[in-house]
Amino acid sequence: MAVDRERLLERVRAALAGVKHPGTGVDVLGGGQVQELAVGEDGVVQFQFVLRPEDPGALVREARAAVEAVEGVTRVKVDVKLPAAAMAGPQGRHGRPRPGSVPAPTPDPKLLEGIRHVVAVSSGKGGVGKSTVAANLAAALAAGGRRVGLLDADVYGPDIPIMYGERRRPRVTGARGQEKIVPLEAHGVKLMSLGFLLEEEQPAIMRGPMISGILRQFLEQVDWGELDFLIVDMPPGTGDAQLSLVQTIEVDGVVMVTTPQDVSTGDVRRGIRMFERVKTRVLGVVENMSGFVCPHCGEQVDIFGRGGGRRMAEAMNVPFLGEVPLEVAVREQGDTGRLAVIHAPDSAAGRALREIAERVAEAVAGAVAARA
Repeated sequence: MAVDRERLLERVRAALAGVKHPGTGVDVLGGGQVQELAVGEDGVVQFQFVLRPEDPGALVREARAAVEAVEGVTRVKVDVKLPAAAMAGPQGRHGRPRPGSVPAPTPDPKLLEGIRHVVAVSSGKGGVGKSTVAANLAAALAAGGRRVGLLDADVYGPDIPIMYGERRRPRVTGARGQEKIVPLEAHGVKLMSLGFLLEEEQPAIMRGPMISGILRQFLEQVDWGELDFLIVDMPPGTGDAQLSLVQTIEVDGVVMVTTPQDVSTGDVRRGIRMFERVKTRVLGVVENMSGFVCPHCGEQVDIFGRGGGRRMAEAMNVPFLGEVPLEVAVREQGDTGRLAVIHAPDSAAGRALREIAERVAEAVAGAVAARA
């Protein structure tokens, strides 16, 4: 049955007019944040939301919730956009700083006062299983009785929702202007990811300044509560997200993930050097996909080679945290929200990941003691 699109559009506009910017008091329609608003015959509403660096991330969720509450709306599609001026950032067209650009910030020790330790999980390149290690590391620490949060900072490939089997949208609490996002929880771990806020197939199309802004919002506008560990799953590489993290908060250390092959260890070397330059301790290296044991004949096949991570760690003078074998069950469990350390703790990968988690905890304790 076709809906009266004109009347529905009026109701949607009225709902959006009630969503005010906490800083300016201007509604999202009058402020120009909502653009290209359209209503389909099937009741699907879609619009673009121009999110500026100074806007609170909760504003997008408030706008979506307001439209979803309108009678007759069957679905809401929001395309988050960054204005061209903000995407240009503090640099000119050729990468040179603009006159008067703001210097790099220093970590704010009061930003996460309720969190004892922050550990980043990073890699030099994609496809090495960094998110798998981060997801299982967080779950293993939580299974050991620790209070743990997991922040998915890989905005281009937010895989943590899938790995934890969590599809809900987080709710927002607090008075207007003081809103906090309540993280979801699974396997005893508090979770926050951009994947919880996007449509299933919606890409995150954004440049550096926007990534930095989202990362900061996830740090300061999420109600993490009291945590022993906040694990941050970083995007691959040595770019804006890595620099923003160490410039925003005190990071106790970084776990680098690699596969044994040279093309991976070479990129991790560059990642280690980057963190050393920004004075962030590298807790150690994890070699993932270190070998595949055939489930039928028991023969081990070193698909990506073997020992490359250990050799690289020794050459770089950083600890080697362990090897994680390549197992079909780990992939299957990751795709269905059944983490290896929880649902297959006695498997080779499950045991390796639990041992790595304990070594990380010990390394963090050592790093804190050395800094004291």
